[in-house]
Amino acid sequence: MNRGDRGEEIFQDDTDRELFIRTLGDACKKTDWQIHAWCLMPNHFHLVVETPRANLVAGMKWLLGTYTTRYNRRHREYGHLFSGRYKAPLVDGSGDGYLKTVCDYVHLNPVRAGLVKAEEPLKTYPWSSLGQYLAGTGQRPHWLRVDRLLGEWRIPKDSPAGRKVFGEQMERRRQEDTTQEFKAVEQSWCLGGEEFKRELLEQVSHSAGPKHVDPEIHDADEAKAERLLKAELKRLGWNEEELQIRRKGDRGKVRIAALLRRETTMTLAWIAQRLRMGTPTHLAHLLYWQNRREEI
Repeated sequence: MNRGDRGEEIFQDDTDRELFIRTLGDACKKTDWQIHAWCLMPNHFHLVVETPRANLVAGMKWLLGTYTTRYNRRHREYGHLFSGRYKAPLVDGSGDGYLKTVCDYVHLNPVRAGLVKAEEPLKTYPWSSLGQYLAGTGQRPHWLRVDRLLGEWRIPKDSPAGRKVFGEQMERRRQEDTTQEFKAVEQSWCLGGEEFKRELLEQVSHSAGPKHVDPEIHDADEAKAERLLKAELKRLGWNEEELQIRRKGDRGKVRIAALLRRETTMTLAWIAQRLRMGTPTHLAHLLYWQNRREEI
């Protein structure tokens, strides 16, 4: 979860909200994130994110930075949009109900904020994943994973009947007093049983600090970038020498650079050096005009 700087709104209209969702989709494509629930509020957002590649830090840096850039460009503004570091409690996803609790918390957020009237169904709020759960497979983004939450609700199949049950259960859920249950989501650094917490604390105690983790995350992202590069070189019939010989603005190089920016979290500096394309600023200029050509 993250809020707007000084509590200010991070969405001025529905176009901004659509822009955030598209940016989230881009982030998922780069990072292989799986989203279990999401909700956009006027001045903050909630995401329930699973990170198979343990790259939350890199992904959130890209998501927040990129949305801020796109937002500022659209509104001709500048400066920070979000308030400091995001909040990211860890959730036990073993099937013991903790994932269900945090997803319910996210989906019921508009009710707690008074954005859904008592007589209105939950699905009338358009800016959460609840409506996508109820809509069916063909109307969901590929990065929204629904099976885990439905499973914790003991709904065996993502079918019209199963989705109907889920909708009915959530309507009943909104009538419950969830104050104590949801307090843990708002206040705890993790949501899980004692064994889950003990394992996390043991991991922290055996780690010398975040500096030991960051290289591992970077190595995983770099490995993905190298795999993509190798595949593109093979497709083009190039070898490493070609990258050295060909000019910095070669169209093939620019296409590879655009792919790496789209599919990974590698920086402009890394891509420019790896593809022998000069400075990061020069590469950014080339990618800008590449995007312009694709839009025409």
